[in-house]
Amino acid sequence: MRTLCPNLEREDALETVLEVPVPDETGSFGLSPRGTRNSNAKLKNIKSWMRSQRILNHSSAPCSLGRGAELQLMLGVIGAPLLPHPLQCYSSITGSAIKDDPIETSMAKYIVHQYVAAAGGEEALSKVDNMYAMGKLHMKSNNTRSATGGEMGGFVLWQQSPHLWCIELLVSGCKITAGSNGKVTWRQTPWQQPHASRGPPRPLRRCIQGLDPRSTADLFSDAVWVGEKTISGQDCFILRVDTKSDSLHARSSSQAEVVKHTMWGYFSQKTGLLVQIEDSHLLKIPGDSDKESVFWETNMESSLSDYRTIEGVNIAHSGCTSASLLRFGGTGANEGRGRTKSLMEETWEIKEIDFNIVGLSNECFLPPADLKEAQEEEKVKEKKTEKNESCDVSAKSNARPLIGVKAQAGAGAWFGPVRVMAVDIVTEPAD
Repeated sequence: MRTLCPNLEREDALETVLEVPVPDETGSFGLSPRGTRNSNAKLKNIKSWMRSQRILNHSSAPCSLGRGAELQLMLGVIGAPLLPHPLQCYSSITGSAIKDDPIETSMAKYIVHQYVAAAGGEEALSKVDNMYAMGKLHMKSNNTRSATGGEMGGFVLWQQSPHLWCIELLVSGCKITAGSNGKVTWRQTPWQQPHASRGPPRPLRRCIQGLDPRSTADLFSDAVWVGEKTISGQDCFILRVDTKSDSLHARSSSQAEVVKHTMWGYFSQKTGLLVQIEDSHLLKIPGDSDKESVFWETNMESSLSDYRTIEGVNIAHSGCTSASLLRFGGTGANEGRGRTKSLMEETWEIKEIDFNIVGLSNECFLPPADLKEAQEEEKVKEKKTEKNESCDVSAKSNARPLIGVKAQAGAGAWFGPVRVMAVDIVTEPAD
């Protein structure tokens, strides 16, 4: 949703258009006009963050050669990643509900039940209808060469439910916007027009990073317990969530196949809270043959810290995400040239978070207007690709068999396909 804000640098300049889901009836950035929860202080903090981002934009070259490609990679991988699949509603466990389950499943349900209690309890979580969060972040990669040692920025996040959300990230002058209206998940970047993600709408991974305990419980409600591990000096239970084959198939296409997407959650045995989450995503780009297929494997690890109680709910206010992007396969893999690896890291800090924003509705999460046009163009391209592939297959099946004609003495070579194409096959009569 677009709203106008006054220019903070020049009073006589044009107003700034903000593309965030802000309802008109609640004032700037969804704050209640009645002044609840110190609205004036919140608006002042948000304007200060916007001013710092605008100053940063003028002091740096956002899309210079090399640095722009590096920033694009970081924003594409760790900016707004999604969860493996849609979430199921968490339901409290009873003795009769887990007595017939395997030990791995019953243990997982008990761990999630303890996590809900540690996060504030079902009563406190059920009172949260929507959420708003604002934070700052710092991104860097193994190829970072900037004087600051990385890229600074911030984000604003709105969520009505796990499948109704919108996020806007502004990092070193480059902004990406992503969201979901419950029917389609979309993303818009400076280098790509608005496009929808394949498959059913999925929640934002950043919400699971300590901001939304209810969605975290929903995610791990069908997990299995796979063991224990010590994380940052804390003994933790490990829960694993595997994505079903039908969800992987829905996210795949003829140009890319999602082979697997698995998540792990590490829950503290002492506090019951989520300490770390990991996920592994494997993508296959088919080639003309299996040997020419290229694989992209993305591994992400997020550590959560600084839990604070906000209206009875425990929220992680800081953390760090490290990601590795590995490419292997394809031409040159046998010679060792087909494997490349990129490392990147993001540290974040939540500066402000609030629940139950008055006036936030489903209309605040509508996708961009030009998303439909982009979807139609993509469908046309897919139809053309499928038509070309079918034509190639039919041409190969109807083609005249080619034969190799020996060259004249001394040539020492076989004719190529173009020169053999006009040679007819003559069947000699049998003696």
